[in-house]
Amino acid sequence: MSIPTQTKASPPSRTITAVLKEYAGLLIPIGVVLFIIAWPTITGKDISREAMFTVLLSIALASSLNILLGYSGYVSFGHVVFFGLGGYVGFYLMSVHEWLLWPAMAAGGVSSGLLAFLLGKAILRLRGGYFALATIGINEAIRAAINNFTPFGGPVGMTLNFQVYKNYGGASEALWLSFYTLAAMTLIVITVSYFVRTSKFGLGLLAIREDEDAAEIMGVIAPNAKTWAYVLSAIIPGVLGVLFFFKNGSIEPLPAFRLHFSIEMIVMVMLGGQGTVLGPIIGGLGYQSLRGFLLTSPIFKNIQLAVAGALLLLIILFIPSGIVGWLRKRVPALRRVLR
Repeated sequence: MSIPTQTKASPPSRTITAVLKEYAGLLIPIGVVLFIIAWPTITGKDISREAMFTVLLSIALASSLNILLGYSGYVSFGHVVFFGLGGYVGFYLMSVHEWLLWPAMAAGGVSSGLLAFLLGKAILRLRGGYFALATIGINEAIRAAINNFTPFGGPVGMTLNFQVYKNYGGASEALWLSFYTLAAMTLIVITVSYFVRTSKFGLGLLAIREDEDAAEIMGVIAPNAKTWAYVLSAIIPGVLGVLFFFKNGSIEPLPAFRLHFSIEMIVMVMLGGQGTVLGPIIGGLGYQSLRGFLLTSPIFKNIQLAVAGALLLLIILFIPSGIVGWLRKRVPALRRVLR
């Protein structure tokens, strides 16, 4: 008499709907950015490409700052220092040593990441306002150093030889190349931001944001986690700085290390929702739309920074969790898809 054997049932395969629900926190931001990328192609206008270039740059920079500000709670008013330093390193390699754009972008990111690693070991021991003040001081110190550094052109800066653009099909083609390169970088940054937030490393950063002392008691090695978050958030603007100044064809200390650029990044993160993946995208798109209106208004064009400051104050007072956080609180069904 044979004894029937019990076969182990294979686990049911996940449906497409289940996968979409699981990764909705990534797919929704990607979808928004893909629409922004496609808009210049849909309209066929150069002005649309330039406008969307600014929006994508803002989204990528705000997402990079969000890794530090949103996930770990450390407010940096000098994040633009990595944008400027990376831009200078990459621009120097392209103009003097005739490097191509992509290895120069990599060099810009590495140099900014290295600076962040060295700085992080020192200033990330500070908390709150002390850390914020330290980042302002670092930005001004490095700007002054670059301003007096002869190989980088001193206060005059550097200009890219127009012949360089022949390697990319000419100046007109280089503009489209810059746009699509930025588009790819923005998608990469958003994906990195999502996986950082959902990883064990990201959970440690969120714990630090809520209560750093309690996080350390629970086993989070806070100094290491903060340093690597700082490095990761610095590499991205270092890469983007090279691309931005390659597109412009010149670089100078003042535009490269604009302090108000860091403030605008903070406004974008706070407006959309700090600590979320979608937040910097909504914040970047919303702020640049508002900024475009202010710059074209005869009444407000000279006070756009004052409006940005007022907007930051209103966000902190009335919607500290930003637009995404506000929606998550008001509509519980969105909590699973808006991250």
